[in-house]
Formats: sequence, C-alpha cells, structure tokens
Amino acid sequence: MSKTYKIAVIPGDGTGPEVVSEGIKVLDAAARRFGFGTDLHYFDFGGSRYLKTGETLPDSAIDGFKKCDSIFLGAIGHPEVKPGILEAGILLKIRFSLDQYINLRPVKLYPNVETPLKDKGPEHIDFVVIRENTGGIYTGLGGATRVGTQDEIATQLMVYDRRTVDRCLKYAFELKKRRNAANHRYAEKPITLIHKRNVLTHCGDLWFRAFEEMGSGEYPELRRDYNHVDAANMWFVKNPEWFDVAVTENLFGDIITDLGAMIQGGLGVAAGGNINPDGVSMFEPMGGSAPKYAGQNVINPMAAIGAVMMMLDSLGESGASQAIEAAMIAVMQKMMSQNAGKMGMGTAEVGDKVATLVATI
Repeated sequence: MSKTYKIAVIPGDGTGPEVVSEGIKVLDAAARRFGFGTDLHYFDFGGSRYLKTGETLPDSAIDGFKKCDSIFLGAIGHPEVKPGILEAGILLKIRFSLDQYINLRPVKLYPNVETPLKDKGPEHIDFVVIRENTGGIYTGLGGATRVGTQDEIATQLMVYDRRTVDRCLKYAFELKKRRNAANHRYAEKPITLIHKRNVLTHCGDLWFRAFEEMGSGEYPELRRDYNHVDAANMWFVKNPEWFDVAVTENLFGDIITDLGAMIQGGLGVAAGGNINPDGVSMFEPMGGSAPKYAGQNVINPMAAIGAVMMMLDSLGESGASQAIEAAMIAVMQKMMSQNAGKMGMGTAEVGDKVATLVATI
C-alpha cells in the first residue's frame, strides 16, 4: 500500500450522513482498487450538537483538522437553528482558519443528466468557477447601530487587499494553463474575470487591474475576457459554452455557482472544494442538508461521490479520481432522474453501483 490518507469526516445535518455514507463507500472501493489507505476520523459538528451543547466548532477541532490530509463534509443546516449560526460557526470558521482561499466549482453536465437549458448538452456545459473564498463581504467587517428603531443603520463591507486578489488569480491562471494543455477545446476559450467594476469602482478596479497585469505579464499566451456579474448570469444561461475558467470574488461567486449547479442538472450532482493549495482542503456536495428527505433513502448521493472524486484528485490519486468519474457517468446513464425521490434507485443503491464499478473499471 503506497500511502494512507488521514481524512476528517463531518457528516453534518439532515441528509448529510446519508450521502457521506455513500461517498465513503466509493472511497473505500477506490482505495482497495488503487492501493492506498484511508484513516477516517468522524466529527459530529452540526445542528444537533449545537442544540445539545451550544457549541459550533471549538478551536481544538481546527488544530485536529490541520493534522489531516483532507476534510469530507456532508451538509450543515438544521431547521431549529437560526440561519447564520452554523454557517458562520462551522463553515466559515473552517475556511478562514485553514485559509481555504479558493472555492473550486466544476460546472459539468454529464450524459443523461437533464439541464433546464434547451438545446444544450454535455458538449456545451463544461467549465470551472474559481470563487475567492476568504475575503470580501464574508469577512464580516461592518456593523449595526440604532437596531430596532426607524433609524437603524447596517453596514457590511466588501474588503480586498492585493495579496488576496493576486493569489486567487494565480490559482485561476494556473488552472486555465493546465486545462488548455489537457484539451484543445479549452484552449479555444478565454479565462474570464467576473465582477461589477462599473458600479463597485474600487474593489472592481483592483480585481481588473490585477487580472490584466498578471495575464499580460505572466500568461500572455492565455486569452482573457471580462464580464459584469449580471451579464455573466445571462451568458451562463444563453451561452454556457463560452466559458472555461471563470474567476470572481466571494459574494458573486457564491451566487453564480448556484446558477452553475442548476444548469449542470441541480444540486444532486454539484460538488465543490474549499482549497488551500498548500494546506488542508475540504470537499462537499453543494446541496443543503435537505431535512425533509432525511432517512428516506431517496436523496441523490452523486454530489457527495463527486466531492470524493475531487478530494482524491487533490491528493494526487488521479487514477482513482478518473475511475470514480467514469463509474458515476455509467450509473447516471441508467438513472431515471437526478432529482430526489425520482432517481429510480435508492440512495444506497446508487452508492453500491458506483462502488462496484470503481472496483472493476
């Protein structure tokens, strides 16, 4: 056995434990097939623990995560917990504490997966969104005064420094370079910066100048383009085939990646990574905890399996990652739908079929 990876597993809330279970099933099959080991450490952070203890994520957990090779997350969100508590106390704390400054979101339509876009197929929808993940409005700078009165004022500031912008752009340019080398179809398309520089003149100008300077100075061979975020939303729908690598700031990225999830077939197939290229990264399905489906064996686990695929690729297990994707495609071609409860298979059956194929593919 070549290597053993220490992986923190956070099943989380709602259907999170169910989809994580299927992801682990596929991970185990890939480990056996490709000769690596896994050392899994489970953590119960989420809504249920918070309701019992009042604790979201202690600093000791962050120290433990730093000793892992990767993190696999199911879902965070509990109907009895006020919105924002778990998101800030768990998700944002992990991202900021581990400096996971890249949110990596492949937007890829697989065969036999329905998209709401008429006349678009897998050949049209195959791009990646790079979302800056630790800056902008999500840093929480701002405040409120005169709360509860007619004179209440609330501010929340979009704040960026050049270092934060540059390192995000660097990751995006390097990814574009690798994709161009891997497939000539990608090389025909530009790397696209998405912002709102006509209105957000300070932050937008910083991102645009940094993008142009880095592109012309270090990557002159790469084509570049710019979209205002509102225009990008239109083009994602009308001409998704125009995009290959899109890079944007935190808030805009949060919004457009959900649009990306829908045009690739929905949250049941959308996976993403919170990346620290030099540290510990975290991978997760993009869907929420979906508590109304919990325990019914009807939720689609493909997004969680896709998160495992991404995790293994980041760990250097490219053969295992490719085998999982091939198995996912084969199983999805036999599924009736990617929507919860309409798959024609149960959650566990989908995981079983993918795992079986990974073991033999």
